[in-house]
Amino acid sequence: MAGAAMTTTFLAVIGGASLLAVTARRLHPCDRLPSLEGWALADRGLGAGWTWLLLGGTVYTAYTFTAVPGLAYGNGASAFFAVPYTVIVCPLAFVLLSRLWEVARRHGYITAADFVRGRYGSPPLALVVALTGILATMPYLALQLLGIRAVLTAGGLYPSGAAGDLAMVAVFAGLAVATYRHGLRAPTVIAALKAVAVFVSLTAVCWLVLDRFGGPGAVFDGAARALGGTDPAHSPLVLTPGQQPAYATLALGSALALLMYPHVLTAGFAADGTRTLRKVSAGLPAWTALLALFGFLGIAALAAGVRAPAGGAEAAVPMLVDRLMPGPLAGLVFGSIVVGALVPAAVMSIAAATSFVRNVYVEYVHPTATPKRQVRVAKAVSLTAKLGAVAFVFGLRDQDAINLQLLGGVWILQVFPAVAVGLYTRWLHPRALLAGWAVGMAAGTYLVVREGFSSIVPLVAGSPEIYAGVAALVLNLAVAVAATPVLARLGVPRGPDATDLPSRPRAGRRPPTGANNA
Repeated sequence: MAGAAMTTTFLAVIGGASLLAVTARRLHPCDRLPSLEGWALADRGLGAGWTWLLLGGTVYTAYTFTAVPGLAYGNGASAFFAVPYTVIVCPLAFVLLSRLWEVARRHGYITAADFVRGRYGSPPLALVVALTGILATMPYLALQLLGIRAVLTAGGLYPSGAAGDLAMVAVFAGLAVATYRHGLRAPTVIAALKAVAVFVSLTAVCWLVLDRFGGPGAVFDGAARALGGTDPAHSPLVLTPGQQPAYATLALGSALALLMYPHVLTAGFAADGTRTLRKVSAGLPAWTALLALFGFLGIAALAAGVRAPAGGAEAAVPMLVDRLMPGPLAGLVFGSIVVGALVPAAVMSIAAATSFVRNVYVEYVHPTATPKRQVRVAKAVSLTAKLGAVAFVFGLRDQDAINLQLLGGVWILQVFPAVAVGLYTRWLHPRALLAGWAVGMAAGTYLVVREGFSSIVPLVAGSPEIYAGVAALVLNLAVAVAATPVLARLGVPRGPDATDLPSRPRAGRRPPTGANNA
């Protein structure tokens, strides 16, 4: 059982998050009538500081902070693909997010599917973009709960049986209520606590690890011995030539996929201007450094002789923390990771609900829905998404959620041509994009399932392994590019372009009127 000091500190962190959520309504209050833009995007009024906290807190999830060190603990060097992956995200966000924000602000778009609908004039293409985003987000939301449970179990803070389940539901219920009332403002203010708690607690853990082992070199030497590596030239902590294609394609594909997730775009759209987004993109490497240190703790767990349960490598770092740190500091670490799950979980539920309302409900069910009704439906769908995630976690095996999330990353990458390529050119025909999306979804799913739900696959027997999402994306683009001239020759009409985007960004273009770019 956890000590009293650990439990007290843990509850204090969770209580602080709850108190902050209550104050969310004070963040950029607005006296206008209720609108989906106000509830889901905080009226696009977040400055650089709040956007950095929200975007970083959304991208760097609690499950990431446990899965990356867990992968390092189990597999060694390959786990660190997450570092270049999140580094690649920064320039992509600098370019893509700011341009997409400008178009979205000018035309009142809230989701990526809104942009696709306006750019190509194709309701079916917008629908598949929205549904793919929802489908990819739901298992990701469930994984946040799995991360909470793994941390609490390792720290002895998760009672066995129904008591533990009720405790986790209670933690999640507070977030659900705050999100229902205040929308994106609730996770935004909680993100401030997440940043402070995670940065402080991780610094303390790393200092204790280095103090105990005498330096990073000793940590890596001990981890290599634990993985069975006696020859420094063939250490399990060094990539082999055969691992490098998988490492590179996984880093690149994950970076391209991340910016297509609805929750990441929602956090970006909430910024108050393109200049703010560029500042935030330049500051995101601070969160990447945090992720690298979490990966280092997975190596430290190996060196310390931590024995994680079979199939539960994500518990390695919580077990290391429980072993090395006094109760109050351990409670701070566990509390910060749990709060780290609340921020992305809230944004994911908001993003999924917004996509459903804008691109399914209003488009196909109730086209004349008032803004007030849209907000009401979005709140209900957001709450339903959270309840569905809880039911998913309690009703299915943990591995089922992990398998679906692996597929989700492959799936969301298939909307990249319609969204990211569409920002710069409209040459691809919307029906060709639909065909490419279908081929990419089918091929990616087949490759992952064929390899027993591994996202690293050989294309053919004996070939180097690569990321399945990248292979599916190449097929997707090939089909779209090949089908476009065929459809043009057949005279298949395109829909109108409502975005008025040039093929290339105009030099010296001024920001949209009314946007705060200071």
